[in-house]
Formats: sequence, structure tokens, C-alpha cells
Amino acid sequence: MKSKRIILMYISEVSGHRSATLAIEKALKALSPKCEILNINAFNYTNPISEKVINRIYMEVIKHTPKVWDYLYDNPSVVKGLERIKNSVHKSNSPKLKKLFDKFSPDLVVCTQAFPCGMVADFKKTYKSSLPLVAVLTDYIPHSYWVYDAVDYYITPSEDVSERLAKKGVIPAKIKSFGIPFDHKFNQKLDSEEIFKKLNLNPHKPVVLIMGGGQGLGPIKTIVKSLEKTNQNIQELIITGINKKLYRSLKRRIKHYKKEIHLFGFVQNIHELMHISKVIISKPGGVTTAEVLSARLPMVIVKPIPGQEINNTNFLTHKGAAVKVDEPKEVYQVIDELLEDKTKLERLGVAAGKIAKPNASMDIAKLLLNL
Repeated sequence: MKSKRIILMYISEVSGHRSATLAIEKALKALSPKCEILNINAFNYTNPISEKVINRIYMEVIKHTPKVWDYLYDNPSVVKGLERIKNSVHKSNSPKLKKLFDKFSPDLVVCTQAFPCGMVADFKKTYKSSLPLVAVLTDYIPHSYWVYDAVDYYITPSEDVSERLAKKGVIPAKIKSFGIPFDHKFNQKLDSEEIFKKLNLNPHKPVVLIMGGGQGLGPIKTIVKSLEKTNQNIQELIITGINKKLYRSLKRRIKHYKKEIHLFGFVQNIHELMHISKVIISKPGGVTTAEVLSARLPMVIVKPIPGQEINNTNFLTHKGAAVKVDEPKEVYQVIDELLEDKTKLERLGVAAGKIAKPNASMDIAKLLLNL
């Protein structure tokens, strides 16, 4: 049997979309080692200059004017207004995609972000191509920018999202509720004692893991300051990702804090840190959320930004798998409450386990290999 040739497309190097393609690639290689895979930043490939500009604008908007992003996100009038611009961009990108596809000769294309999905869908229409296209949603909202007739399969995070996608006009037979793909190392059985020893941590003190995604975003400094007020004798593990400014700032302040704090930059062992944690305070990014649910780790979400974060938060809190805190300075009260009430902490973990989809990456890989 001929081994598959698959193109995986994402945008932005440090993002959940990128993590999702890497997870799918790893699963594909585990199931079919001879499978040939091209994992590509589609935006950078087609519009390298625009990518840098738009990424910078996006980061500024969500940091300083999140209400603007809330207005733009899945707004029907905005979607309609952008239709002509979107079609023009797709049309100009189609020849670049044709060159790529002619060179690599893929058996199928998988997109973990709506922009490349739309480009490939338009390419299929322009060139009357039957190239299979699979869309992998990495947030708990199926926004309108995903919907194209040329998509052959949609992979959604949950049954709830599948139903909402169907209401937007997608044929139910095209939708698979496999979950958000994440590295299956998060499903491995780990030795807590060994991890505590390796990281020089106290196994008798509860661990609170604090993250802001790969970009190290969110009110992390305020959260750390708030946790100084907690009655619990905790040890904090803070992950700043690629945010060097945040890392340096916290590094300078650590000696002034009473609580035990361990500071990390961009790390590859989040699965180990989650394994030994009692609770995580994090942005509700799609892939992070999938990892947390698989670990059955109680989650505290602080001041989520409008758009996908609010929608992910609403999904998690509705299912009883997370607690939302609107004011960062009040997070210590929630941590006190959770660590003092083991029943509540356990309830969050059980709820997380009920909606977790730990086999997402493998299930997606099996579908792709059988197309």
C-alpha cells in the first residue's frame, strides 16, 4: 500500500494551531512511519510580509483593545463585509498553492486554522480540484470563517460544537467530534515522585501551575501578587513562554515574594508540570484546554479575552470543569476555596475527565490515513 502524502497547515509559529499540527504529525508517524508530511505555516508561505504585520496588530488588539476583537470575532455583518476582500486574497494565493501542491502532490490537506482552510477551499473551487480537505477546529466555537462547501471533513472539539456547526449549514455526515489534537505524551503514566525530585520541589506542598499560553499573555503578574494573600502553603510554577519581558520582570521580583515560586520560560515538559499540579491557572486556549482536560486537572480561568477565550470559558464552566475569575486580584480567594475543599477540587477533575477526548490525535490520524 502506497504511503500517504499529507500537508498540514497552520498560522503563527507559537500558537495552538501549530501545536495541533505537530500533534497530528506525531500521531500519523506513530501509525504510519513512512507517511510523508509537510507541516507548513500557510500564512507565511503565501503572505510573508502580511503575516508579520497582522500578527503584530492581532497581539496589540487582544492586549489593549479586546472589545474590538470581540466585535470582529464571528460577527455576521463583519463576515459578510469581508467576503469580497477574502475572495480577492484567496484568488491571489491560489497560484502559490497550485505550485506547492504540484510539487508535493499531497493526497490530502489538513488545516487547523480557518485562514488556510478558506484558501484551500477556494483553490479547489478555482481549479476544480477533488483534493480532500480536512478542517480541524481548535476552539469550542465553530465560527463562520470555517464554513466552506469544499471541506470534506470537519473535526470538532465536542458534540456541542458539532451541533452548532451543523446549524451553520454543514452536512452532519462531514462532522466528526474527535476532539482537539494534542501531543499524546500527555496521556502517558508518569511517576510524580520522580518529577518532584527532578524539579527539586516539595512533594508535600500543593503545586499551583500558572500559564499564559506560549506567548505568556494574561495578567500573570497580578495573579502572582494576589496569591501572596492565600492561606495555603503553596509552591507556584510559572510558565512565561516566549515572553522574555515577563520572565525578566518576575525574576527581579521573586525575592520580594513570601510564597515559593519557580519560574520557567518556554518549556517542553508541561505534561510533567500538569501531572504534579493540584490546580492550573491558565488562559483557555484550545490545545491547552484539551491537555488540561486529559490530565483531569482543575482549571481556573482569569479574565478571558473576548472571542474564542470567552467561548472556551463558557463551555468549560457550563460543563463544570473550570472556574472563572473576572478580577485577577481576587484569584487567591478561589485558590483558598479549592485547596480547602477537596470535594470541590475533585468535582472539577471528574467533570474534566467526562468531556476529555484523550485519543483525539490518534483518532484524527486514523481518519486521515483511511481517506
